[in-house]
Amino acid sequence: MSRARLRALRIRRMVIKELRQLFRDPRTKRVIFVAPIIQLVLFGYAVNTDVRNVATALVDHDRTIESRQLVDALTSSGYFRVVSTSDRSADLGRALDAGDALVGLEIPAGYGRDLAAGRAPAVQLLVDGSNSNTATVAQGYALRIVANLGARMSTSRAEIDLRARAWFNPSLESRVYNVPAVIGVIVLLMCLLLTALAVVREREVGTLEQLLVSPLTAGELMLGKTIPVAGIALVQMSLVTSVALLWFDIPLRGPVPTLVLAAALFILAGLSLGLFISTISATQQEAFLAMFLFLLPAIILSGFLYPIDTMPEFFQRLTLANPLRHFLEIVRGIFLRGAGISELWVQFVVLSGMAGAGLAVATWRFRRTL
Repeated sequence: MSRARLRALRIRRMVIKELRQLFRDPRTKRVIFVAPIIQLVLFGYAVNTDVRNVATALVDHDRTIESRQLVDALTSSGYFRVVSTSDRSADLGRALDAGDALVGLEIPAGYGRDLAAGRAPAVQLLVDGSNSNTATVAQGYALRIVANLGARMSTSRAEIDLRARAWFNPSLESRVYNVPAVIGVIVLLMCLLLTALAVVREREVGTLEQLLVSPLTAGELMLGKTIPVAGIALVQMSLVTSVALLWFDIPLRGPVPTLVLAAALFILAGLSLGLFISTISATQQEAFLAMFLFLLPAIILSGFLYPIDTMPEFFQRLTLANPLRHFLEIVRGIFLRGAGISELWVQFVVLSGMAGAGLAVATWRFRRTL
C-alpha cells in the first residue's frame, strides 16, 4: 500500500472514530441538530427591532372630524394603539411616568379650524426615551404618518409628490435583516463548541496518550478532528438555512453555490479558532470559558446587533479581524441583494486568508501541544 493511501486510511479511521464519539451520547445529537433550529427560531422572533402597537395616551382638546382623522391615521397604521384618553394635559405625563404608555399625543383646541384656514396647527408628541431605539422608531413613524396626512389634506397645488420605495426589504422588516445574521452566529457557536473541547476531552479521559503512540501524525490527527466537525457544520448550515427560508420566509436572491463556498471558508476559520482554544486550555471548563470570551466580543463587533459605522474608529478597525463580520456581510448580501462573488470578493479574500492563517497557527500549536 502506498504512503498516500495509508495516510488517507488513517485519516478515515480517525474521522470514523470522531463521529462515533460525537454521536454516542444522545444528548450530543440533540445539541448538534435540534439546538441550532431552536436557537434560530428563538432569535428570529426575539431579535426584532420592529415597533408595533405602541401604547399611546391621547388628549384631544379639539374633538373634531379633523382630529379624529389624525388619530385614525396613527392607529390604522398598526404602529400605535390608544390605551387611554383624557381631557387634561397633565395625564400624558402621568401615563408616561407610570409606564402605561410609551407615546403621548396632545391635539390642541382649534386644530380643525387652523387646518381649514390653511394654517399649520401645532400637535405635541411625547415619547418615552428610556428605550432610545423604540423611541426613535416610534417618533419616525409618527412624523411620517402626520406628514402624509398633511400632504393629503393640503389644498396647495404646488405639493411635491414624493414616492419612496425601499429596495431589497420593501416592508422594512427587521427579521429579514436579522435572521441571515443569526445563521452565522449559530454556525460559529457550534464550530467553536465542538472543536474547542476536542483535544481537551481526549486529554482528560486519557485517550490522548493512546493517540500519540499510534502511527497517526500531528497533521493527520488534526484533520481527523476537524473534518467531522466541518461536515456537521455544513449540515447545520443547511438545516438553519432551510428553516430561515421555509419558516421565516426570508428571501434568498443570490446563488446557492456562493453561499456554500462562503460557509465553507467561514467554517474553516471557526474550526481553526476552536482548535487553537483547545490546544491552549488544560480543562474543558477552561476551554468553554475561553470560547465565550471570544464569542461574545465577536458577536458585538460583527455588526449583528449594532451598526459598525456607529462604533469608534478603533473598534471599526478591530472588526476587520473578526471573521463573523465578513461572513455576515456575505450572507446578507447573498440573501437580500442577490450579490455574487464579483460584489463580495473582498470579503471572500479576507475569509480565505483568515481560514488559511488560522489553520496554520492551529496546526503549529497543535504540534507543540502533542
